[in-house]
Amino acid sequence: MTREQWGALQGQLRETVGANNYSNWIEPLEFGGIENGVATFSVPTSFLGNYVSRNFGDVLLYTMTSAGSDVRRIQFNVPANAAAKTASGKGADKPTARPVQNDAKPGRGSANALEGLLPSAPLDKRFTFDTFVVGKPNELAHAAARRVAEGGEVTFNPLFLYGGVGLGKTHLMHAIAWELKARMPHLNVLYLSAEQFMYRFVQALRDRKMMDFKQIFRSVDVLMVDDVQFIAGKDSTQEEFFHTFNALVDQNKQIIISADRAPGEIKDLENRIQSRLQSGLVVDLHPTDYELRLGILQSKLAAHRTQYLDLELDEKVLEFLAHRISTNVRVLEGALTRLFAFASLVGRPITMDLTQDCLADVLRASERKITIEEIQRQVAEHYNIRLSELLGPKRLRAFARPRQVAMYLCKQLTSRSLPEIGRRFGGRDHTTVMHGVRRIEELKIQDGQIAEDIEMLRRALEA
Repeated sequence: MTREQWGALQGQLRETVGANNYSNWIEPLEFGGIENGVATFSVPTSFLGNYVSRNFGDVLLYTMTSAGSDVRRIQFNVPANAAAKTASGKGADKPTARPVQNDAKPGRGSANALEGLLPSAPLDKRFTFDTFVVGKPNELAHAAARRVAEGGEVTFNPLFLYGGVGLGKTHLMHAIAWELKARMPHLNVLYLSAEQFMYRFVQALRDRKMMDFKQIFRSVDVLMVDDVQFIAGKDSTQEEFFHTFNALVDQNKQIIISADRAPGEIKDLENRIQSRLQSGLVVDLHPTDYELRLGILQSKLAAHRTQYLDLELDEKVLEFLAHRISTNVRVLEGALTRLFAFASLVGRPITMDLTQDCLADVLRASERKITIEEIQRQVAEHYNIRLSELLGPKRLRAFARPRQVAMYLCKQLTSRSLPEIGRRFGGRDHTTVMHGVRRIEELKIQDGQIAEDIEMLRRALEA
């Protein structure tokens, strides 16, 4: 087989092994020739030769024999030095080379060599601790993530972060990885999704490479698995995850996990895995409150102002968005980006009217579906009073204060007018509702218990 014939086979190999595998492992090979049934290739490192021999040796052999070559074995040689290799290309004597030993195992080399094999997912440069806005709903999760990112003694293992979509789990996971890489670049930090873990596991089973899989995943210093709920119900994957988890914990290696719910609430997750996940620190990222959402918008505003220098912005727009888009921070940030781009294109200042025109679909999708009846029932239950007492005429403080809280929440969480809210509260006048709303706004500042009650009720209603 000539070099030209080998070149013709490379396209076929690319289709067989995939573009990524081809560029990482096959493309660096330099075909040397075939002699006595042995095809030789030059490789830049013995590590690469070992890996290709174990993982793609059969594919190479099959492809070459299918093309008519008399090949029974493949040998990988590492040139003695780069200079000799360069000289040989100019007609100098052929460099001495040492054959690669095929019994080498991945993971026994340097950390940098191993890092090339680890299927780590890419990290988003935007997701750092500097860009994470901290508020009451996420302060504990942020503090725990900071502690782990310091990379000192492992104090809680695993760190389990959970919460709904768009609350900052992935942001914190990326921030931890970036910080660890900056502080201790020698560490093998592996970040990937549960789906990627499952894919690698299935691939190893299919290719009969389970020993390599085990060695790679159990040689990391920090394992980070995002959205672990996806392995629920996949028995074999859960089994391997459990053993990987135990092996790393036994070595005192840090594990960081995220999910969309608490370990005990993940359906079809094995009890022993739930128990293991609950053995460390389990931290909930609560739904964002108004103050946190406003803080996030203000932090994003600074970046947008540098890009759109001449745009005027009505400050009430941020308050409006923080109130209306309450469930997903990504949607909130996307709405602000879209608003600035739209205003720039049409050459108009960002006003409330422009906001409602530009974001009409987003606002409709985010419109609260909470009803006055739901609020009344939730408030009555929270304060342990009857619904008839909440709506009735009695002015005892035990009934009047919950009634005002309910009116306040109706004003904040529904689009109903004050007169309609009044009618739903026993036919009261709209001025009574207005007075109740103002009174609660004052008490939220003066009375911590009222503020806490309202936040609890808001979360319960928006859940």
